[in-house]
Amino acid sequence: MASVTFMIPLGLASAGAIRVGQAIGRGEPAAAGRAGWTALALGAAFMTASGATMVALPRPLLSLFTDDSGVIAAAASLMLVAAAFQLFDGLQGVATGALRGAGDTRTPMVLTLVCYWAIGLPIGWHLTFNAGRGVLGLWIGLALGLFVAGVALLFAWRRRAAALMRGEFSLAGAGVGH
Repeated sequence: MASVTFMIPLGLASAGAIRVGQAIGRGEPAAAGRAGWTALALGAAFMTASGATMVALPRPLLSLFTDDSGVIAAAASLMLVAAAFQLFDGLQGVATGALRGAGDTRTPMVLTLVCYWAIGLPIGWHLTFNAGRGVLGLWIGLALGLFVAGVALLFAWRRRAAALMRGEFSLAGAGVGH
């Protein structure tokens, strides 16, 4: 379910990257900022609705995949964790696209590397194996990594969009060609 819902922000990330890049290419940095924020707002709205649906209807959604009551019971707790990270998963995906459109691929790479490999995975590993939380612990670690990535990339886009709006954008400042 989480992979299916992520397809919408993934598409918005691509659209946002294209619209931001085209606006910059046209010499309209303010339009680039608006394009990125629009993609982020659409992604956040969709993922918030997805998370709310997962919270409200976990068992009916899971029953689309199986009728095994044991599997549904086990997956229901994972569905709640997936619901919790929906917004942040969408934010990190769309912000990455907007930054990519502005020519910045380094910031998302570094932030996601740190958030997933230095935060999410170690916490998930600890909760799974040391705290005895099983697969739920791994998913909680994933959710925490996505939360930190979503917030960090949102702030990175905010900083980039502000620079665009002030007319301080240059491809050299985006890390292009370095």
